[in-house]
Amino acid sequence: MSETIRSTATPDGAVLLDVHHGRMFCLNVVGARILELLQQGYDEAHIAEDISRKYGISVETVRADVAEFLASLEKHHILQRGRGAQVT
Repeated sequence: MSETIRSTATPDGAVLLDVHHGRMFCLNVVGARILELLQQGYDEAHIAEDISRKYGISVETVRADVAEFLASLEKHHILQRGRGAQVT
């Protein structure tokens, strides 16, 4: 995650504050879980498997949704992929 992001868990998911850009983002429980797993070092495939198992959704559907969610995090400067690391 970007160093300029502050996060707090809520009963409904999480709230992220981008202190550099002055923006707030609200994540639902699934988005918060994806971010939590990402911070724990899980890759996209393992995140998709976890979400699929937990919520009873096909892993193929979840894979596409996780990829789209991570792309959105990058677009909004929340997630920084770099230094040779990839989320795969």
